[in-house]
Amino acid sequence: MLSPIRAGQHMLRNRVIMGSMHTRLETEPDGIAKQIAFYAERARGEAAILVTGGFSPNAEGIFDPEGPRIDDPKEAENLRPICEAVQAEGSLLCAQLLHAGRYAKIEGCVAPSPIRAPINRYVPREMTDADIRRTIEDFAKSAANAQAAGFDGVEIMGSEGYLINEFTVPHTNKREDEWGGSAENRHRFPVEIVRAVRERCGPGFLVIYRISAADLVEGGAPADEIADLARKIEAAGADILNTGIGWHEARVPTIAYPVPRGAWRKAAANVKAAVSIPVVASNRINTPELAEDILTSGEADMISMARPFLADPHFVKKAREGHADEINTCIACNQACLDFIFSDRPVGCLVNPRAGRETEFRDTPTESPKTVAVVGGGAAGMATASEAARLGHDVTLFEAQDKLGGQLNLAQAAPGKDEFNETLRYYSGQLQKHGVKLRLGQRAGLDDLNGFDHVVISTGVTPRIPDLLGVDHPSVATYAEILSGARAAGETVAVMGAGGIGHDVAEFLVTEPAEAHNTDAFCDTWGVDPKFATSGALAGDPLAPKPSRRKVVMLQRKASKPGTGLGVSTGWILRNALRKHGVEALGGVVYDRIDDAGLHIMVDGAPKTIAADTIVLCTGQEPERALAEDLTARGATVTMIGGAKEAAELDALRAIDEGVRLAQSL
Repeated sequence: MLSPIRAGQHMLRNRVIMGSMHTRLETEPDGIAKQIAFYAERARGEAAILVTGGFSPNAEGIFDPEGPRIDDPKEAENLRPICEAVQAEGSLLCAQLLHAGRYAKIEGCVAPSPIRAPINRYVPREMTDADIRRTIEDFAKSAANAQAAGFDGVEIMGSEGYLINEFTVPHTNKREDEWGGSAENRHRFPVEIVRAVRERCGPGFLVIYRISAADLVEGGAPADEIADLARKIEAAGADILNTGIGWHEARVPTIAYPVPRGAWRKAAANVKAAVSIPVVASNRINTPELAEDILTSGEADMISMARPFLADPHFVKKAREGHADEINTCIACNQACLDFIFSDRPVGCLVNPRAGRETEFRDTPTESPKTVAVVGGGAAGMATASEAARLGHDVTLFEAQDKLGGQLNLAQAAPGKDEFNETLRYYSGQLQKHGVKLRLGQRAGLDDLNGFDHVVISTGVTPRIPDLLGVDHPSVATYAEILSGARAAGETVAVMGAGGIGHDVAEFLVTEPAEAHNTDAFCDTWGVDPKFATSGALAGDPLAPKPSRRKVVMLQRKASKPGTGLGVSTGWILRNALRKHGVEALGGVVYDRIDDAGLHIMVDGAPKTIAADTIVLCTGQEPERALAEDLTARGATVTMIGGAKEAAELDALRAIDEGVRLAQSL
């Protein structure tokens, strides 16, 4: 991973690319300054190449009305300070050229054929021959604009179901002219774009092509067509082939936590076997060890990681210096990266509040050190304690349990969410590194907190017990008891509550643990060809039913469809996983009572009894605030954060952000 590699006329300092991510920083006040801070920090972290978020080559290709373009030379020139900042730190910067095609959320979007994308309400206009040739020229002009502005190269986005990818497969290309029909015709558009960019920009300009190595949609490309396209792209002048996995409309998860680490490495290997230029593996690679294994196995020449550089911009530098254990690992939660982007917010990161907000934080030690007590060792408490100690405060952390983690210890029990182990590892190491005094197994009392300049209450939450007749029945358990293993569930289970916790508990109850850890089991569950050879790399219906360990019904009082409040980019995965395993979800439920017969409810005014061996309470949380109230009465300086401040859904994103920001403000 750390060895140099030649790509075109460039000798790269290592084999790591920071993959392209939409950041929306360009829409912010002082957008250039924020982008400079964002990219320069990751260049200091020693990624060999940084790839920007996508710039459209023309007006038709913008992802949304605010999407950035690079077809205007003056607009491109405004980006020069970003290039200079990255290059000053020793990295190369490439602008991604992305035409959204039928994914463009604008009137007048275009595509090879007028087929509406299931994730877009706009029907695209079919491109004419003149449109196609003009668009090829637009790519070449935009690449030249990037070159003139100081970029070292471009990445041409040919995957993920965007315009170029749409031309390459029958799924979206129904044309009968020279741009459709045979594979040779369907490949003509991307090949002509690469050739035009190379001719316009010359041999010293780095050209990366992002090839779809597994479309994961019906009518997608088989492996032999992908290999054929790869060879043509190499011949047209590309220096590097980066691999993309899955279309945005695919019904197979590709980068979220249910996907095993390294699940797509063999898709990259198929491409590598076809060409001699460097090939890049991507998606769900988040540790140096995994990157090293993929490279030494010969499956790829380079590694692309995007979100791991949100989580820790110094990923490569820490690995090079022998401090890989200090890397803040991406847990693939998508909460503050993709979910923020899809909600028209600038990019962020659950485990790293600085990501995308670098200008809001300081690293200089405090000039007035304080003695700080942090009560509670969950996400909020660990974030506060480690950051405060890093800045020079004298910190003592009290945790009533004999281990750190709080609610994270429950969250990591959900399928695929064992990545939270990495967050616990990271914070445990940071607490030790910065000299935080740990008081594990000690429930802090008032007297323990005398003499501290500042007391932070991060005591978290406890499960809310509803006021319901029979709630003390032996069949009833809280989500905490189930996820912690303190209680075992029976064969038929009713889950009261269909929020994030309810869905996690339901999936925990019906799926086999191997599905989130073993690539073959994952492929079997989601209908993926593990050899990535078939059309679209599919081997079956991604939504086909799967065996369930238990019969589970999930209920909620709201009349809305269960699961509507889940994450934008992960909710569909959870909902589909539960449907595949036969979980029934009921909304508009009125709870009546619990007795030996089960859970008695009313649905649409009609009584119904859910005969369940186990009834799991996922009915919210209550804050732990008693200590804070007593301390305030004594006149102590107290701040409540995390669940103690607001007992909403378990939210490590809010908890960590509040903790770090509080520590910065001390």
